[in-house]
Amino acid sequence: MRSLSGVDGAFLHLETPETPMHVASLHVFDLPSGYRGDFHARIKRQMRARLKLAPVFTRKLAPMPLQLADPVWVADDKVDLDCHVQRVTLPSPGTQAQLEDCAAALHAELLDRSRPLWRLVVIDGLHTGQAAYYVQVHHAVLDGQAGVLLARALFDVAPRGRTTRGAPRAAESAEHPGLLALAGAALKHDAAQYIKLVRHLPEVVKSLAGLWGGKAPKASTVRTGVGQNFAFGPKTLLNVPITAPRSFAAASIPLATIKAVAAANEAKVNDVVLALCSGTLRRYLARHGGVPRKPLIATMPISLRQAGNTEYTTQATLSLVNLHTNIAGPIKRLHAIRDAASAMKSLAARASNVIPTDFPSIGVPWLLQGLAALYGRVCGAGVMPTLANVVISNVQGPPQPLYAAGARMAGYWPMSIIEHGVGLNITVMSYDGQVGFGFTAARNAVPDARELSAALMDALAELTRSPKGAATCVPAKPASRRAVRPSNRAR
Repeated sequence: MRSLSGVDGAFLHLETPETPMHVASLHVFDLPSGYRGDFHARIKRQMRARLKLAPVFTRKLAPMPLQLADPVWVADDKVDLDCHVQRVTLPSPGTQAQLEDCAAALHAELLDRSRPLWRLVVIDGLHTGQAAYYVQVHHAVLDGQAGVLLARALFDVAPRGRTTRGAPRAAESAEHPGLLALAGAALKHDAAQYIKLVRHLPEVVKSLAGLWGGKAPKASTVRTGVGQNFAFGPKTLLNVPITAPRSFAAASIPLATIKAVAAANEAKVNDVVLALCSGTLRRYLARHGGVPRKPLIATMPISLRQAGNTEYTTQATLSLVNLHTNIAGPIKRLHAIRDAASAMKSLAARASNVIPTDFPSIGVPWLLQGLAALYGRVCGAGVMPTLANVVISNVQGPPQPLYAAGARMAGYWPMSIIEHGVGLNITVMSYDGQVGFGFTAARNAVPDARELSAALMDALAELTRSPKGAATCVPAKPASRRAVRPSNRAR
C-alpha cells in the first residue's frame, strides 16, 4: 500500500459532479503518408506495452471504511484497456470546433474510482484525415510537472517508437487490503506527519518570521509588490456557481514571438503569458458587460518540486497575481504584471520550505466533502468575496516533436480544473516551438470558449504592434479559426 499525500487526497474529497478534479490534454496527430491502419487499435496496443512505465496506469484506490481517512493506492494487475482506451467519432464534417466541443464534453465526465484514474479517448472523423486523442488523469495522481513526466511514457521522440519491456518499479499489493491494514496505514501516515510537523516547527516559525523581517534583499520592494496581489477581485460573469457542462477552446502562439516580447521588456515568458491572458480577459469582458474598474486577480500554481523529483504526486501551491486589467496600455500593463509576478515569485521561493504538501488525514474526507458542498451554496448566495477571478497555469513542456503510434503530434493543448466562483481556467504549455493555450470553462460562465481564443489573438496583435513589442513577429491564429492542418505526408 502507498498512502496519498494530503494535497492529493484533497483533490479527491473536493470533487463533485459539478467540479471534477481531473486534468487533461487534447492532441492532434499528423498520420504518416499512406497510413491505412487503425489508429485506435495501434494506440491500444502501445498502451498495453507501456502500462508498467508509470504507476499512474496501474494504481487504483482502496478506500478507507466510512471514508475515515484518505484512501491508499494499490496495484491493479488486471487493467481493462477496453475501459481505459476508448473511441469517439466526430459527426461530419469533423471540424476543429467539433473537436473542441467533444473534448469539452469528455472533460465534464467523472473518472471511475473503482479503476486506475486515467482515460484515453481516440477521436476519429476529423475532415483533414488527422487523428486526435484526449487523455484524462485525476489531479490526485499528478500535477503539471508530473504530467510532463507522464508524456515520456505516452509518447516517443521518433516515429519508429521504442521497444518497451516495462520499467521496474516498487512492488505493490494487488489485493484489496483488509480493515486492519487500512487502519494501520492511516495511523502510520498521520503519526509520521505529526512527527514531521513537530520536528520542523522551529524552522517554520523562523521562516515565517523572516518573510517580512526585511532580511532579504529589496525586502521592502517585495512587500510593496506582494501587497497589490493580496486584494479581492471584482465580481464578474466568470465568478459564479458552476454547473457540470464545459466549454473549451484551443490556440497556439509561436514561442519565439513570446520570447521576443519578453526580451524587449526585460520580462520573462510567464510575464508575457499573463499579460496575454489579461488582454484576452479585457476584450472578452468588454463585449460582455464591460471591464471592471478593479483589476482582475489570477490564482496561479507554483511548483514546489525539487530538481530531479520524479514522483507522481502533486507538489505545488497556489499564489495570487494582479492582472492589472484596469490598465489600457498593453506595454504598461505588461510591466505592471511583470513586477507583481516577480514579487509573488520571490515570496513563494522564500516560503517554499514552510508550505506543506502532506498533512494528517483522519477525519479530513468528511470535512472537505462538507466544505465542497457548502462552498457551492455560499457562492450561489453571493456571500463569498471573489478571492480570484481566473486560474492561470503555465507549464514548460517538451521542446522537441513527439510521436504516438508513429504519428507526429501537431497540436498539444492542456485542459484543467474549474471551481465554484472561478469558472475559467487558462492552462498554457509549450511544445515544439509553440505555446498551446487551453481555455477550460463552465458553460454557464462562458458559453463559447472560442470567443476567448479569438480575443487572445487580438491581445497578441495589440502587444506586438506596441512600442517595445515585437513588431516583426507574426501572430499565430487560434486553432478554432483555421482548419486542422491536412496530413498527406510524413513530418
